[in-house]
Amino acid sequence: MSPCINWLQPFLALITSALLTRGQNCPASCLCPDHHTVDCTSQGLTRVPDFLPLDVRRLLLSNNWIPWIPSDFLALYSDLIYLDLRNNSLSQLEPGTLSISSRLVFLDLGNNNLTEIPSGTFGESRSLIKLRLGNNPYLSMISKDAFAGLMSLRELELERNSLTVLDIEVLEPLLSLQKLHLEGNPWLCNCQFAKLFVWMTKNQHKLATGMEGIECSLPLDGSRVPLSLLSEESFRECRGVLSLTDYLIVIFSGISVSVAAIITSFFLASTVHCFQRLSRGSKGDEEEGND
Repeated sequence: MSPCINWLQPFLALITSALLTRGQNCPASCLCPDHHTVDCTSQGLTRVPDFLPLDVRRLLLSNNWIPWIPSDFLALYSDLIYLDLRNNSLSQLEPGTLSISSRLVFLDLGNNNLTEIPSGTFGESRSLIKLRLGNNPYLSMISKDAFAGLMSLRELELERNSLTVLDIEVLEPLLSLQKLHLEGNPWLCNCQFAKLFVWMTKNQHKLATGMEGIECSLPLDGSRVPLSLLSEESFRECRGVLSLTDYLIVIFSGISVSVAAIITSFFLASTVHCFQRLSRGSKGDEEEGND
């Protein structure tokens, strides 16, 4: 055997071993075009594949029938930075499922059946830059703290869902936000929508379609109008309208004031009573001294 062949043998063995290892780790019916990518697109999957490479960085699971994500999924694959789950059958997100990924940069949950985004869903995903939640036709509720912790998020897609209102507290934690998709939702032009309208007016540069690309339904006849035709004056009747939180604050404040008034009155009455008793005692002592 020539020296050249002897010199190449260790390298050939190393390459063969790497290829075999890669082939064993690649799930059945999926493709692994490189060592860190697993492509299971359009394979009719009904669950997330088992035995993925632990160092997978790009996982493509779009166009399948996956109904849920295991709660420990991202804990197992801590190197994952790109996760595509669009066009599946996801109806809910288990608490904590997406809150333990510190390296995830891109997440696509569009074209699913999500109904709500609970508080703390993305708690520790501080590296997340792009989040797609659009085209979920049943998504009508996003909790106030749903996006808390997404310090690096630059692009958020919420288009073509079933949102009629969105609390601005949902958006306030997104300090790095540059592009926001809100078009195609059945927004209602009511007093709950007023604060969001003001926020959008001040942040038009972040809206992907601008104000003219977003419509809302008028309360009286239900006709839809572009937000570009409205102004803050359109919601002037809402300035004196209190929200449920405001009502609770007023009620609690009233109760607190009443309790404080009762305690104060009781204290003053007790003080006056004590002084009266002391005064009567002093007069009695003086009369006995005169006798």
